[in-house]
Amino acid sequence: MIDFSLSPEQEVLRDLARDFAQKEIVPLAPQLEREQLHSEEVVEKCYRLGLLHYGVPKEYGGGGLGSLEGCLLAEELAAACAGVEVGLYGNILGLLPLLIAGSPELKHELLPRHCSGSNVAALCLTEAEAGSDVRSIRTRVRRVADQYIIEGTKRFITNGGVASLYSVFAQEQRELGYKGISAFIVPRDTPGLSFGKREDKMGQRSTDTREVIFEEVRIPSRFRLGEGHDGFNIAMKTLDASRPVVGAQAVGIARAAFEAAVAYVKQQVPSDGAGVASQGIHFMLADMAIKVEAARLVCWHAAWLGDHGHRNTKESAIAKCFASDIAVEVTTDAVQVLGWPGYMKDRPVERYMRDAKAHQIFEGTNQIQRLVIARQLVR
Repeated sequence: MIDFSLSPEQEVLRDLARDFAQKEIVPLAPQLEREQLHSEEVVEKCYRLGLLHYGVPKEYGGGGLGSLEGCLLAEELAAACAGVEVGLYGNILGLLPLLIAGSPELKHELLPRHCSGSNVAALCLTEAEAGSDVRSIRTRVRRVADQYIIEGTKRFITNGGVASLYSVFAQEQRELGYKGISAFIVPRDTPGLSFGKREDKMGQRSTDTREVIFEEVRIPSRFRLGEGHDGFNIAMKTLDASRPVVGAQAVGIARAAFEAAVAYVKQQVPSDGAGVASQGIHFMLADMAIKVEAARLVCWHAAWLGDHGHRNTKESAIAKCFASDIAVEVTTDAVQVLGWPGYMKDRPVERYMRDAKAHQIFEGTNQIQRLVIARQLVR
């Protein structure tokens, strides 16, 4: 039997997130965006509500929730401010490699302390010459006695300058190509770890995005994830798990833009749609509604598959690709519906339009998503 209803617990979670987003994030969003501020206050309040570490198992101090619940949270928070939500979810994203491939001992060592406060994590995968192509990373790692030494620079890292834990992917044996990549956890206070300038982005400006630099960074051998040389597979599993939630973020942006367009039309356009111009606007709203509803369901399906132990590589790529394309289309249409007012800084729709574009780029560009989908189809 197919059931599209949320459980009572999921409805409570969604309502909690929506209330928090509208009361605590929406009023701050313009200032955070304008001044490129990472809000420790919002992170702390999110932690106190139990939403920050929602995806960490309860035995380690987290909420023990799945990807579908992550989608519910992501849509509500991103509808308020995508930059804030990307930073908040960046915590779960940064912890996913540890959750997927960390030893039980390492999880017990690092996760309870991390989840005991408003700490965030960061995923260090992207480099200047290795964005969507994980196989091309150049950060190097070598083992010396009971330590690993990491050398290299990661770029465009969400939570780059504010994280407490960093999941890092590096080449251990370059001659093996992607089969020589390994994954590690690096605590913030490790000597040799530093940060570049904060990136001045087109959108999502309230997320701390910057370079993370590793200069002779030495970590204990127990901080390696997996068995070694399996970093590529860990990265792919991480992205499979995260892409439905990233897609849900895009749905949140699109929904916010759609709702702003509807509110504007209610004030400006006759409800009966009289006249060709009015009818044209109403048709745009209908198409926007169709797209938002469809994108949400695609993300929920991909998340549900992962939560139930099914491989969701294709479905996760579809969710991220479709939802982010929809977000760009719907936010662009929202600006069009409002006309010149929508193009002005005092209306949020221009921010939604700028924020949406990033979702076609990070977590693998949408061209890469289509490549992933096609490879899954012809395997």
